[in-house]
Amino acid sequence: MKGIGYFGLSVALLVVSCGHAAQNAKPVPQTDSVSAGPTSLPPLTGPEKEHYSAITEHFFDSMLAGRFNGSVLVAKNGVVLYERYKGFRNPRLKKDSLDEHTAFHLASMSKTFTAMATLKLWEDGKLDIHDPVAKYLPGFPYPEVTIQTLLNHRSGLHNYVHFMYKPDVDKHKFLNNGDVLNYIIKHAHDRDVYSGVSNRHFEYSNTNYALLALIIEKVSGLSYTDFMNKTFFQPLQMGDTYVYDLSDSAKAMTSYYQSGRPFRMEFLDLVYGDKNIYSTVRDIYKWDQALRSGQLFSKGVLDSAYSGYSFEKPGQRNYGLGWRMLMIPNGKKLIYHNGWWHGNRTVFIRMLDENATIIALSNNDYKNVYSAKRLVDLFGDYRQGHESFDEGGESADSTNDPGHGGEPHEIIKADIPPSPHPPVHHPLHHPIKKAAHPIRKKKVVKPAV
Repeated sequence: MKGIGYFGLSVALLVVSCGHAAQNAKPVPQTDSVSAGPTSLPPLTGPEKEHYSAITEHFFDSMLAGRFNGSVLVAKNGVVLYERYKGFRNPRLKKDSLDEHTAFHLASMSKTFTAMATLKLWEDGKLDIHDPVAKYLPGFPYPEVTIQTLLNHRSGLHNYVHFMYKPDVDKHKFLNNGDVLNYIIKHAHDRDVYSGVSNRHFEYSNTNYALLALIIEKVSGLSYTDFMNKTFFQPLQMGDTYVYDLSDSAKAMTSYYQSGRPFRMEFLDLVYGDKNIYSTVRDIYKWDQALRSGQLFSKGVLDSAYSGYSFEKPGQRNYGLGWRMLMIPNGKKLIYHNGWWHGNRTVFIRMLDENATIIALSNNDYKNVYSAKRLVDLFGDYRQGHESFDEGGESADSTNDPGHGGEPHEIIKADIPPSPHPPVHHPLHHPIKKAAHPIRKKKVVKPAV
């Protein structure tokens, strides 16, 4: 593949601020037990590259033989092994072919940016993640909820995607993050909004990240969009990445049902932080490599991000600060995040030990995009000799709301021969299990765009 310039980064723009934390604040950790990933691995030899590329190509060419509409990139040790763009901006009309500059709605993959932006402010001494949310958002009614419990989904706040469907919410106008906060303040005693206790259990909730976006704005003095541009997108030369607002309607790619019918915008589509970042596989790879490089964050901060906080469920699945993970019995961690909003389904998988990355973005409700996780055993011993990944069941951390930000988790069948076996051409004979979904909510009237 042609050079992408993944590390055409300006060191001056990535210098970490030397601000000091507030008095009595817990310090940012300076040591780690999980490294950011190999920083100087040897380049792939010709046979190694051919080995990885052949299996990757066979795997994805088979998976994408169906109705997949999107883009895929797989890389190891800074070498792109596979990159493909299949389909059209409008798959129904087969109009405008996808290319390397076609940005997809990342859905909940956006949370990785929101989380790391919050941790950047922590590292720069602008906030302490152990502080109560009420310190930064006046009127927030739950003093026991901290920034950290927003980051790791242990706040006790339920998903705004559910409670903002209440009859007293005007669904004929677009709502924003401030509206979500005001609703929480107004309905502070409503158990549909808050469980009544914080940091007792894990509950994946988009509300947490909508509030984190407001905290980023309050602390930085910038809009969420400007902070992301200044802190990440511009320094990392992520030229095709942006935070969506209505002014982007003409360029933003629509998402589609399986039938090819486009999703219409609805009243929750302007809430950001939990979603609403658009990007490409090349730009996400730049994001991945920058996080590994050590130029953006200290190892201690990355260790905090990649530590598990949701051990109360059985199985290997866990959640850090903005990152999902599988805690493999041999001590390895698979760091990843899925996304699902309307027809947008996305996958971002990071193997830190092997310096390998899998990115898959789609916009036509193609559920099989999540089967990209099957490929990880090509790079490392993640399957541990078992047929499937034991993630503890689908319900452990899914939003359970089809089409509204949920992130389905399946028992992923692994049918990739483990490295360093030679390439084997084999069918993908283990279909992905379909996640169970509850009964859909009554459809609401959607606002005009």
